[in-house]
Amino acid sequence: MQLKWLEDLLALAKTRSFSRAAELRQVTHPAFGRRIKSLEDWAGTALVMRGSSPVTLTAAGERLMADASDLLHGVEQARDALLGVAGQGKQSVTLATGRTLARNLVADWMPRLMPLLEKADGELHVRTQSLAQTAQLFERGEADFMLTYHHPLLAVRLNARQYSHLTLAQDRLVPVTRCEVLGKARYDFKAGVSVPYLAYADTLALGRLVTDHLTNHPQAPLLCRSVVCDSADAMFEYILKGAGVAWLPWSLVAVACNSGQLAVIGDARLEVAFEARLYRPKRTLGTLAEAVWQMASSH
Repeated sequence: MQLKWLEDLLALAKTRSFSRAAELRQVTHPAFGRRIKSLEDWAGTALVMRGSSPVTLTAAGERLMADASDLLHGVEQARDALLGVAGQGKQSVTLATGRTLARNLVADWMPRLMPLLEKADGELHVRTQSLAQTAQLFERGEADFMLTYHHPLLAVRLNARQYSHLTLAQDRLVPVTRCEVLGKARYDFKAGVSVPYLAYADTLALGRLVTDHLTNHPQAPLLCRSVVCDSADAMFEYILKGAGVAWLPWSLVAVACNSGQLAVIGDARLEVAFEARLYRPKRTLGTLAEAVWQMASSH
């Protein structure tokens, strides 16, 4: 069995197309098909359902795909470790997360992370994506850790036999607006009065939380959507300029609220509680990655 055959299977699972997977792997369509057949011969069972469009893996194919992702990642880590021992390479840790978590929670880790990185002569690679893209990146074995928001509406469906997690923080989304003179909120929720609303783009996990919460809230305020944005950090700046009302993480706005720049409006029933969770594979990671996990576990 050749490792490139496992990489072929992962490409096929990703594209769900023999022709697109062959292009991705930079081989001809017939050659790619022969390599998948060779992998099936080695496995002793069919891995792909022939005739299905898009391409569908068999149960055996799905199982091998999950194992292949771990195996290839383990081989890559072993190579990195060997290069590190030989003084020819740096150890690295890859974290998949969202932009707001990268800006806040990961930034809070830096005083403890930097000594670990310096001691190991290592690097931290932070990759920010949407929740769905982050989960895909992590499941494909392209990241050691996944840091993401957790809420029943945002459940990331991971195999509990393969992954474990830590809850690192409790947070909540709060409706905020700019404070004017004498600490008066620029906008407030009054019956029958619409206020300009800054909404998250549909691609953001936080947007799904707010939309569901307001849709099902019996006392939801009257909102007029004026801005749609895919960055909580950008929305924070817009609110500081007086653009309207937005539901932002308390961890992002606490300082501005406590200093009188922003005001939380409405009551606690309009807030949305959620968690920040760090996920990892249950298999043993590299030395630096394990050190990072220990650091996070002791927060």
